[in-house]
Amino acid sequence: MIIDAKDTILGRLGSFVARQVLLGNEVNIVNCEEAVVSGKKANVFANYIRRIDRKAPGKGPYLYRRPDMFVRRTIRGMLPFKRSRGRDAFKKVKCHVGMPENLRNEKVLTIEGAKSGKLVSADHLKVKDICRAISGRQQ
Repeated sequence: MIIDAKDTILGRLGSFVARQVLLGNEVNIVNCEEAVVSGKKANVFANYIRRIDRKAPGKGPYLYRRPDMFVRRTIRGMLPFKRSRGRDAFKKVKCHVGMPENLRNEKVLTIEGAKSGKLVSADHLKVKDICRAISGRQQ
């Protein structure tokens, strides 16, 4: 299964993908940098920067700066990762920035219930903007 993350709400995308991989399907997510996180720009940035600043330097947890890893880590949070069932399911998730050459001719699925047009307010940020903002804050 190949899912296009363009203009898709990250949380809804993550819960859909988590359900699919727990059922045994292998999922490829393309255009991860175009997924969106809802909320006002200042609030979203403040939330992620607070997560970075509260840790001791050189210690985890780390926030990924690459959009594909950022999305993959979000999906991991929705799986029972500490159990073997969740770890095995997480191995079936593949995230890509853009559209990889080997998946160009395949049928791409979009999740209609997770599009950013469903948001009540128009406030949202793309994952690539969040990753760009936190990239200078990492230690």
